[in-house]
Amino acid sequence: MMPPLVLVPGLMCDDAAWAPVLPLLKASGRVGPVSVIDHGLCDKLTEMARQLLAAAPPRFALAGHSMGGRVALEACRLEPARITHLALLDTGYAPLAEGQAGQQEVQKRQTLVQLARSSGVRAMAANWVQGMVHPDRLADKALISDILDMFERKSAEVFERQIRALIDRPDGEPVLRSLAVPTLVLTGRQDSWASVEQHRALHAQVAPAAQAVLEIVEDAGHMVPMERPAELAAALLRWLARPAG
Repeated sequence: MMPPLVLVPGLMCDDAAWAPVLPLLKASGRVGPVSVIDHGLCDKLTEMARQLLAAAPPRFALAGHSMGGRVALEACRLEPARITHLALLDTGYAPLAEGQAGQQEVQKRQTLVQLARSSGVRAMAANWVQGMVHPDRLADKALISDILDMFERKSAEVFERQIRALIDRPDGEPVLRSLAVPTLVLTGRQDSWASVEQHRALHAQVAPAAQAVLEIVEDAGHMVPMERPAELAAALLRWLARPAG
Protein backbone atom coordinates (compact mmCIF):
# COMPACT_ATOMS: atom_id res chain seq x y z
CA MET A 1 0.00 0.00 0.00
CA MET A 2 1.33 3.44 -0.93
CA PRO A 3 2.02 5.91 1.89
CA PRO A 4 0.01 9.11 2.14
CA LEU A 5 1.56 11.93 0.12
CA VAL A 6 1.97 15.43 1.54
CA LEU A 7 2.64 18.24 -0.96
CA VAL A 8 4.26 21.46 0.20
CA PRO A 9 3.72 24.59 -1.94
CA GLY A 10 6.25 27.33 -2.47
CA LEU A 11 6.24 31.06 -1.90
CA MET A 12 2.67 32.45 -2.01
CA CYS A 13 1.43 29.24 -3.61
CA ASP A 14 -1.51 27.06 -2.58
CA ASP A 15 -3.19 23.88 -3.81
CA ALA A 16 -3.64 25.49 -7.26
CA ALA A 17 0.09 24.99 -7.83
CA TRP A 18 -0.47 21.24 -7.59
CA ALA A 19 -3.91 21.11 -9.21
CA PRO A 20 -2.67 20.09 -12.69
CA VAL A 21 -0.63 17.22 -11.19
CA LEU A 22 -3.18 15.74 -8.79
CA PRO A 23 -5.59 14.17 -11.35
CA LEU A 24 -2.65 12.46 -13.05
CA LEU A 25 -1.40 11.00 -9.79
CA LYS A 26 -4.84 9.84 -8.71
CA ALA A 27 -5.68 8.37 -12.14
CA SER A 28 -2.63 6.14 -11.85
CA GLY A 29 -4.10 4.32 -8.87
CA ARG A 30 -0.58 4.22 -7.43
CA VAL A 31 -0.75 6.92 -4.77
CA GLY A 32 -2.14 7.01 -1.26
CA PRO A 33 -4.24 9.88 0.13
CA VAL A 34 -2.86 13.25 -0.99
CA SER A 35 -2.94 16.51 0.97
CA VAL A 36 -1.56 20.00 0.31
CA ILE A 37 -0.17 22.06 3.19
CA ASP A 38 -0.96 25.74 3.79
CA HIS A 39 1.69 27.83 5.57
CA GLY A 40 -0.74 30.30 7.12
CA LEU A 41 1.00 33.24 8.78
CA CYS A 42 4.25 31.44 9.59
CA ASP A 43 7.41 33.49 9.19
CA LYS A 44 9.98 30.76 9.88
CA LEU A 45 10.65 27.66 7.79
CA THR A 46 10.98 25.55 10.93
CA GLU A 47 7.60 26.82 12.13
CA MET A 48 6.10 25.84 8.77
CA ALA A 49 7.63 22.38 9.15
CA ARG A 50 6.23 21.95 12.67
CA GLN A 51 2.79 22.95 11.40
CA LEU A 52 3.14 20.43 8.56
CA LEU A 53 4.13 17.63 10.92
CA ALA A 54 1.24 18.38 13.26
CA ALA A 55 -1.24 17.95 10.39
CA ALA A 56 0.44 15.03 8.59
CA PRO A 57 -0.22 11.30 9.00
CA PRO A 58 2.13 9.27 11.22
CA ARG A 59 4.16 8.13 8.16
CA PHE A 60 4.07 9.81 4.77
CA ALA A 61 5.87 10.68 1.56
CA LEU A 62 6.82 14.34 1.29
CA ALA A 63 7.27 16.53 -1.80
CA GLY A 64 8.14 20.21 -1.57
CA HIS A 65 8.28 22.76 -4.39
CA SER A 66 10.48 25.87 -4.20
CA MET A 67 10.21 27.25 -0.64
CA GLY A 68 8.26 24.09 0.11
CA GLY A 69 11.39 22.06 -0.55
CA ARG A 70 13.17 23.94 2.21
CA VAL A 71 10.19 23.34 4.50
CA ALA A 72 10.37 19.64 3.63
CA LEU A 73 14.06 19.58 4.62
CA GLU A 74 13.15 21.11 7.97
CA ALA A 75 10.49 18.43 8.48
CA CYS A 76 13.20 15.84 7.81
CA ARG A 77 15.44 17.55 10.34
CA LEU A 78 12.73 17.51 13.00
CA GLU A 79 11.14 14.06 12.55
CA PRO A 80 13.00 12.00 9.94
CA ALA A 81 11.51 8.67 11.03
CA ARG A 82 8.03 9.73 9.87
CA ILE A 83 9.03 10.37 6.25
CA THR A 84 9.13 7.46 3.79
CA HIS A 85 10.13 9.36 0.61
CA LEU A 86 11.39 12.88 -0.09
CA ALA A 87 11.08 14.95 -3.29
CA LEU A 88 12.82 18.32 -3.61
CA LEU A 89 11.51 20.29 -6.59
CA ASP A 90 12.88 23.59 -7.97
CA THR A 91 14.43 24.41 -4.62
CA GLY A 92 17.67 25.00 -2.74
CA TYR A 93 19.48 24.12 0.46
CA ALA A 94 22.07 26.83 1.13
CA PRO A 95 21.57 29.58 3.72
CA LEU A 96 21.69 33.25 2.82
CA ALA A 97 25.11 34.02 1.37
CA GLU A 98 27.46 36.22 3.33
CA GLY A 99 28.58 39.64 2.14
CA GLN A 100 27.43 41.42 -0.97
CA ALA A 101 25.70 38.41 -2.55
CA GLY A 102 23.45 38.00 0.48
CA GLN A 103 22.77 41.72 0.64
CA GLN A 104 21.74 41.75 -3.01
CA GLU A 105 19.33 38.87 -2.47
CA VAL A 106 17.76 40.62 0.51
CA GLN A 107 17.42 43.85 -1.46
CA LYS A 108 15.82 42.05 -4.39
CA ARG A 109 13.31 40.31 -2.13
CA GLN A 110 12.53 43.47 -0.15
CA THR A 111 11.89 45.37 -3.39
CA LEU A 112 9.14 42.86 -4.18
CA VAL A 113 7.72 43.23 -0.66
CA GLN A 114 7.58 46.99 -1.11
CA LEU A 115 5.87 46.56 -4.48
CA ALA A 116 3.25 44.26 -2.92
CA ARG A 117 2.64 46.80 -0.17
CA SER A 118 2.42 49.81 -2.49
CA SER A 119 0.78 48.41 -5.62
CA GLY A 120 -0.83 45.18 -4.48
CA VAL A 121 0.05 41.52 -4.58
CA ARG A 122 -1.13 41.01 -8.16
CA ALA A 123 1.16 43.78 -9.44
CA MET A 124 4.06 42.24 -7.54
CA ALA A 125 3.24 38.79 -8.92
CA ALA A 126 3.10 40.16 -12.49
CA ASN A 127 6.67 41.35 -11.96
CA TRP A 128 7.79 38.18 -10.20
CA VAL A 129 6.40 35.76 -12.79
CA GLN A 130 8.55 37.19 -15.60
CA GLY A 131 11.51 35.09 -14.48
CA MET A 132 9.59 32.17 -13.04
CA VAL A 133 8.24 30.34 -16.09
CA HIS A 134 9.77 29.26 -19.37
CA PRO A 135 9.99 32.37 -21.58
CA ASP A 136 7.66 30.82 -24.13
CA ARG A 137 4.95 30.41 -21.48
CA LEU A 138 4.73 34.13 -20.72
CA ALA A 139 2.25 34.35 -23.60
CA ASP A 140 0.13 31.55 -22.09
CA LYS A 141 -2.67 33.68 -20.70
CA ALA A 142 -4.37 30.84 -18.83
CA LEU A 143 -1.17 29.78 -17.03
CA ILE A 144 -0.14 33.32 -16.12
CA SER A 145 -3.66 34.14 -14.93
CA ASP A 146 -3.70 31.04 -12.71
CA ILE A 147 -0.39 32.07 -11.14
CA LEU A 148 -1.45 35.68 -10.59
CA ASP A 149 -4.81 34.59 -9.15
CA MET A 150 -3.02 32.21 -6.78
CA PHE A 151 -0.72 34.94 -5.48
CA GLU A 152 -3.59 37.40 -5.14
CA ARG A 153 -5.42 35.03 -2.79
CA LYS A 154 -2.74 35.81 -0.20
CA SER A 155 -2.01 39.19 1.37
CA ALA A 156 1.03 41.42 1.30
CA GLU A 157 1.48 40.53 4.99
CA VAL A 158 1.72 36.82 4.15
CA PHE A 159 4.21 37.64 1.40
CA GLU A 160 6.36 39.67 3.79
CA ARG A 161 6.30 36.86 6.37
CA GLN A 162 7.30 34.23 3.83
CA ILE A 163 10.10 36.44 2.49
CA ARG A 164 11.34 36.81 6.08
CA ALA A 165 11.33 33.02 6.41
CA LEU A 166 13.40 32.65 3.24
CA ILE A 167 15.92 35.29 4.24
CA ASP A 168 16.36 33.62 7.65
CA ARG A 169 16.54 30.12 6.15
CA PRO A 170 18.74 27.51 7.85
CA ASP A 171 21.48 25.56 6.12
CA GLY A 172 19.96 22.39 4.67
CA GLU A 173 23.24 20.61 3.96
CA PRO A 174 23.33 18.64 7.26
CA VAL A 175 19.84 17.33 6.52
CA LEU A 176 20.76 16.27 3.00
CA ARG A 177 23.76 14.39 4.36
CA SER A 178 21.55 12.53 6.83
CA LEU A 179 18.85 11.33 4.41
CA ALA A 180 18.14 7.62 4.19
CA VAL A 181 14.87 7.54 2.22
CA PRO A 182 14.26 7.47 -1.56
CA THR A 183 14.97 11.04 -2.69
CA LEU A 184 14.02 12.80 -5.90
CA VAL A 185 15.74 16.04 -6.90
CA LEU A 186 14.03 17.73 -9.85
CA THR A 187 14.03 21.08 -11.62
CA GLY A 188 13.06 22.71 -14.90
CA ARG A 189 15.78 23.08 -17.51
CA GLN A 190 15.05 26.83 -17.78
CA ASP A 191 14.54 27.48 -14.06
CA SER A 192 16.35 30.81 -13.69
CA TRP A 193 15.81 31.02 -9.92
CA ALA A 194 16.80 27.48 -8.87
CA SER A 195 19.11 26.41 -11.67
CA VAL A 196 20.10 22.99 -12.95
CA GLU A 197 23.60 23.61 -11.56
CA GLN A 198 22.12 24.34 -8.14
CA HIS A 199 20.22 21.06 -8.24
CA ARG A 200 23.30 19.14 -9.30
CA ALA A 201 25.06 20.59 -6.25
CA LEU A 202 22.07 19.69 -4.06
CA HIS A 203 21.98 16.16 -5.45
CA ALA A 204 25.69 15.74 -4.71
CA GLN A 205 25.10 16.56 -1.04
CA VAL A 206 22.47 13.84 -0.48
CA ALA A 207 23.66 10.88 1.56
CA PRO A 208 24.38 7.71 -0.48
CA ALA A 209 21.77 5.81 1.52
CA ALA A 210 19.02 7.87 -0.12
CA GLN A 211 20.11 6.80 -3.62
CA ALA A 212 19.00 10.22 -4.83
CA VAL A 213 17.82 10.60 -8.41
CA LEU A 214 18.27 13.88 -10.31
CA GLU A 215 15.71 14.65 -13.03
CA ILE A 216 15.61 17.66 -15.35
CA VAL A 217 12.27 18.60 -16.94
CA GLU A 218 12.78 20.02 -20.41
CA ASP A 219 11.10 23.23 -21.57
CA ALA A 220 10.14 24.29 -18.05
CA GLY A 221 10.98 27.14 -15.72
CA HIS A 222 10.52 27.37 -11.96
CA MET A 223 6.82 26.49 -11.89
CA VAL A 224 7.19 22.90 -13.08
CA PRO A 225 4.00 21.64 -11.35
CA MET A 226 1.94 24.09 -13.39
CA GLU A 227 4.08 24.21 -16.55
CA ARG A 228 4.77 20.49 -17.05
CA PRO A 229 2.36 18.50 -14.84
CA ALA A 230 2.51 15.29 -16.92
CA GLU A 231 6.29 15.11 -16.72
CA LEU A 232 6.26 15.87 -13.00
CA ALA A 233 3.53 13.31 -12.29
CA ALA A 234 5.53 10.63 -14.12
CA ALA A 235 8.65 11.48 -12.11
CA LEU A 236 6.72 11.41 -8.84
CA LEU A 237 5.20 8.03 -9.66
CA ARG A 238 8.66 6.59 -10.38
CA TRP A 239 9.85 8.02 -7.08
CA LEU A 240 6.92 6.67 -5.08
CA ALA A 241 7.39 3.22 -6.60
CA ARG A 242 10.77 2.88 -4.91
CA PRO A 243 10.74 0.85 -1.65
CA ALA A 244 9.93 3.10 1.31
CA GLY A 245 12.67 4.24 3.64
